[in-house]
Amino acid sequence: MCIREGISYLSREQENELLRHLEESSCSRLKHKEFRDVPLISMADVLFSERIKNRMKKWRDELLHDRNCEIQFSESSNDSKQQIQTIFYRARPALALSGFTAHQLRLIQQVTRNHFEDIVYVCANVQNSCLQLLLVYSDCNTDKDLLMKEVDDENCRGEELKIRSAVGFRHVIDLLSSEQKLIVGHNCFLDVAHIYRKFFGQLPFAAEEFVSSANKHLPYIIDTKVLLNSSDILKYWMRKSKTSLSSSFVRLCPQIALGYMSTDLASKTCVRVEVQVDDVRASSWDAGAKHEAGYDAFMTGCVFAQACSHLGIKFHPRSSSEILARDETLEKYVNRLFLSWNNQDIINLSTGSVTENSVGSTYCKNRYSRILFENIILIWGFPPKLKAREIKECISKVFGPTSVTSVYSLDKTTVFVQFKEPESVSDFLGLKETLERNDDAISILNPLWRLLEGGNTCAADYETYKEICSSPVSKVYFSDQARAVGIKWKTKLLNSEVPGEEGIQKQGDTNLSLESAAGDYVLDKTNVKSKKSASDDMNRRSFSCGEILDSLCAHEVERVRTY
Repeated sequence: MCIREGISYLSREQENELLRHLEESSCSRLKHKEFRDVPLISMADVLFSERIKNRMKKWRDELLHDRNCEIQFSESSNDSKQQIQTIFYRARPALALSGFTAHQLRLIQQVTRNHFEDIVYVCANVQNSCLQLLLVYSDCNTDKDLLMKEVDDENCRGEELKIRSAVGFRHVIDLLSSEQKLIVGHNCFLDVAHIYRKFFGQLPFAAEEFVSSANKHLPYIIDTKVLLNSSDILKYWMRKSKTSLSSSFVRLCPQIALGYMSTDLASKTCVRVEVQVDDVRASSWDAGAKHEAGYDAFMTGCVFAQACSHLGIKFHPRSSSEILARDETLEKYVNRLFLSWNNQDIINLSTGSVTENSVGSTYCKNRYSRILFENIILIWGFPPKLKAREIKECISKVFGPTSVTSVYSLDKTTVFVQFKEPESVSDFLGLKETLERNDDAISILNPLWRLLEGGNTCAADYETYKEICSSPVSKVYFSDQARAVGIKWKTKLLNSEVPGEEGIQKQGDTNLSLESAAGDYVLDKTNVKSKKSASDDMNRRSFSCGEILDSLCAHEVERVRTY
């Protein structure tokens, strides 16, 4: 349905690429005129070629004697009607071909090229961008070159017309951009990114470049979620309600959302909204549902109009978006967007600066910790039965109950673990490498061993995650992605050394050889010791008999180690 009934679109980048390819192919057609003959193997091909040659010769001979003659003939083959009809193409006599197979058309082209210097085989664009196959009479080489140029120019215009028509819905975006319309959205950073990707071009790698380019195309954007969380007047009207779109719509526009006025004060301040649906204008529209794109846009517009009313901003029917966006009250909220729904940082599309919204909703702040990439490790390949909560418990038993702030699942065998302290990243990686290298009874009793069960668990820092994802290879699961790009090591230690207690020596060589996607390299072995001496405390941790038995039973299976 999307393909049959959907609205087409091309981004500016796609359109330019198609036009460039069209220009290159046109030049290529003019430069390369070599053709390879089709071998006449079957008797049918020989007879067909001979009949076509005779008919073309007869038409040309009669044409030279009588320029006004018109010859029609047809033949039936495999119950399909084939016709050759005399017409005029660009003031030149021509034969229009129809009903032939692709193979037969190649034979006709071959006969024309080998036996008739004054007849040209062309494929021309005609009305409605339809292709028509023609044999055109040309009495000299100069006229023949002119004819081929005319045909090529006409074909290029037809192809360019197809490309322009495929632009589709982007014409709307181009109009909004050229007119510098005020774009209103609710928590719309991702929407702006989608619009950029679909209608302008590939998303830039750097945020600064994206901000600059997005602001050039869409210079005025208002995020109603930022507006509701930043204005003291609007926070008063929201009465500490959630600032989700549906909640804001019900709170600020009850006469539309619920069909009644909540208080006398509200009835005096409500903005009257008229909606036109199927040529019928109405003061409300209850045919939609939240999360449907059209109705979400309707709710966003109502919330914005009501918010402007509460802020004392007057709408003037003939005023431009630029005038409204530069309103003294509204201007300080223009081009400020929340980076994500669970992040209260606000990015300014005009300057590229990112600031923390200290007066925003506390819901996300209480539920989601601030993401600090230097505190994050990536773990993949662990047993799929383990849940994020269980992984957090395993790590917290070793590094302390408050050491892990959050665990985010990437897929069924991959998680991001964010530590409270950045030093815990190197501590965890070093401890994991030590446990796997020793593989003794003491290691099995470590709570972290549950995460390492199976021998396939890998871990690295966040920079490694970015490197793996930057590969053009794309897999559904991250473990498959890492394997596809050539990752063979199981633990990637940080280059910086982690200070440990003097006198504590680890078994093994002083250097640990690790194989990576780029090849073999050697890292200096680091002593494993956290600020709280987590690994040393772990070895001396007292376990109950029940915990030891449970641990031994759970890990009784054979483990295959690969180093």
